Formats: sequence, C-alpha cells, structure tokens
Amino acid sequence: MRKFLITVVGPTAIGKTALSIKLANQFKAEIISCDSRQFFKEMNIGTAVPSSEELQSAPHHFIRNKSIFDNYTVGDFEKEALLQLDDLFQNNDYAVLVGGSGLYVNAVLKGFDTFPAIDSEVREEVKEQYELKGISYLVQKLQETDPDYYHFLLETNPQTLQNPQRLMRFVEVGLGSGKPYSSFLNQEKVGRNFIPIIIGLEANREALYDRINRRVDIMIAEGLVEEAKNLYENKNLNALQTVGYRELFDYFDGNISLEFAIEEIKKNTRRFAKRQMTWFKRTENIHWFAYQTDVEEIVKLINSVACP
Repeated sequence: MRKFLITVVGPTAIGKTALSIKLANQFKAEIISCDSRQFFKEMNIGTAVPSSEELQSAPHHFIRNKSIFDNYTVGDFEKEALLQLDDLFQNNDYAVLVGGSGLYVNAVLKGFDTFPAIDSEVREEVKEQYELKGISYLVQKLQETDPDYYHFLLETNPQTLQNPQRLMRFVEVGLGSGKPYSSFLNQEKVGRNFIPIIIGLEANREALYDRINRRVDIMIAEGLVEEAKNLYENKNLNALQTVGYRELFDYFDGNISLEFAIEEIKKNTRRFAKRQMTWFKRTENIHWFAYQTDVEEIVKLINSVACP
C-alpha cells in the first residue's frame, strides 16, 4: 500500500486552503474538502469558500456540492469521500484532504465507531421528552448517563451541547444500551487503503486572532450581511447554525446592532478556533508547522515519510 493522503488541518483562517493548493500542485494531486459548511452552495462568503481563482488552481471536490435543505450527515460524507479517494488513487499515489472540521477529518482517516441498535420506543421517548421539556432535558440526561463525555464536550466543543440532534443521539444510546455513549467510541476501525500524512498549521494567539479579525472584516466588505439576509427565512436549518450567520440573524431580529454583531462574529470565531486547536492537539501523528513555513520544508517532510 503506497497511497498517501496528505491531510492539512488547523484552526480557521490559518491558511489551510493556500497550503493545500500548493501541495496539490507539488504532487499533481486533487483536493478533498472536509469543511462541513463549505459543502453548501447557498453559503459562500460566510464559510470562506475558496475563490474562483483558487478553485481553478487545483481540482477540488466537495465544495458547494450540497444544499442547506439536504439532509447530509458526516456518515454520508465519509462514504462519498472514500469513493472519491478510491477513484483518485487510480491515477495518483497522492491526494490532499483539507479542513478544520475535526469530526469530518476523522471520518475519512479512521471511520466511525459501531453503536448498538436502539429500540424505536426509546428513540421516540427521548424525542417526546425533548419536545416537552426542551434541550435542558437532553443536557441533564447526558450528564446522568455519560458525565465524562459531557465534561469533555463542555471543555472542547460546547456548541454540541446546543445541538438537539446530537444530544438526542447521545442520550438514546445511553438509555437504550445501558452504557455510556462514550464507551462505544475509539473502537477498532475498518482499515483504510491509504497512509495519512497529517500536516497541522499553527500560530501564536495574537497572530491567529489578527488573521481572524481581518478575515471577518473582509467577509463583511464582500457582502456577508446581504448573504445572511437572503438566508434569514431559513435561519432554523441546522446548516445555518453557524458562526457568521447566527449573529447576523440576531441583528435582523432587532436584538443587537450591526456593529455588535460583527464583533460577536469575531469573538465567536476566535472561540471556535481555540476549540479546533484543542481537538487537533489531542490528535496523534500530526506534524505541526508554523503557518508561515515555506512549502518546500513541508514537502520535504512529506517525502521523508512517503519515501523513507
């Protein structure tokens, strides 16, 4: 097996897109995007979709290929991405995977854990209780059935604790199996037909926060407010529960000023970047580089792994 998936990870605004294009050109490879919001064709500015020039610089897959109205899961992405990689590896020993969505990166590199079948009555009961009591019921039940996982999410990805679909799944597995949801994680996975070489980009906090703030200013200048306004009537869709849109929806609702909404986007994006780094720093076998590192140095590392 001498197929290699060069994987570029790191926080938002760190320069993953630019590096992935350089690496794709270096290895004459194509790019698989695993940014969970760049899939959606209605969301362009707020998700920092690569520019038309960047998309033309190297072949990309899974960019604006779905609609916000589609029921598209990480499991769906895993299946489609692996099929695409099988096709790409027919003609090249290298492919590039890029994105800051750790769950989607893991789906491709490792696959998902196997969970027990849950009785439909348990599933319906959890759903009914959520509809009756709200999300606080789900959070409480997760604390009861899987306190360790609750605290892990609280520290690393608190947004998940506001996602009723995810919480209902955690709770129904715990109640239906009698075991914590997290006890089914990190099991033996199905093998992959490629070797991952994971490149992580990082920066000191001041530099990263400055890049994030400047990116948000550019998004506003490019028309993010108008883009969000066009999506406002669908604001409750799961795809739109995203930094950059939620804050502007709050502005359209008359709850905050535009200036405050923009500052909230910057603040929440910085928080998101911090959670991304927490996720990836816990991931094994990442080769970390400063975001300003010359691409030749990264290529040298990749070659040393692929051809020791």
